[in-house]
Amino acid sequence: MVTTRTGAWAIAARVCDPEVPVLTIEDLGILRDVREEGDTVRVTITPTYSGCPAMDVIRQDLALAFAAEGYGRVEVDLVLAPAWTTDWMSEEGKRKLTAYGIAPPTGRAGVPSGPVRVRIGVRCPRCGSLDTREVARFGSTSCKALYECRSCLEPFDFFKVH
Repeated sequence: MVTTRTGAWAIAARVCDPEVPVLTIEDLGILRDVREEGDTVRVTITPTYSGCPAMDVIRQDLALAFAAEGYGRVEVDLVLAPAWTTDWMSEEGKRKLTAYGIAPPTGRAGVPSGPVRVRIGVRCPRCGSLDTREVARFGSTSCKALYECRSCLEPFDFFKVH
């Protein structure tokens, strides 16, 4: 078994998230490992949450990407532990989210918050204002919440911290 971070990794890293197509699975941090095992490529991914419906599409997109590059067999393993966290997202991915109109996650998921719940300020990706409010806990996908900016009056998605 040879782990590769070059050719095969680069192919997998180009696959986009079907729910937020501006992000690759590498940007999102769900691409965990790529191994070439003889004539088979084994890709390990961690879903953003255990019931994520995008995983089937990502499996298919990985198979198509490797087939287009001449690889014969692709095995995709879903690994649930350790659980995915927004801490795994790349800084480039967070910049892409902002440019796409989705507020990226802020803070760190693994840092204990203590007994006092503090409402986070979510910066509007359009005008930069922190004068925003949550409209709905769940947006277009379970990973996002719907917010509204009180300054520019535009709605936007916020990629929740996990």
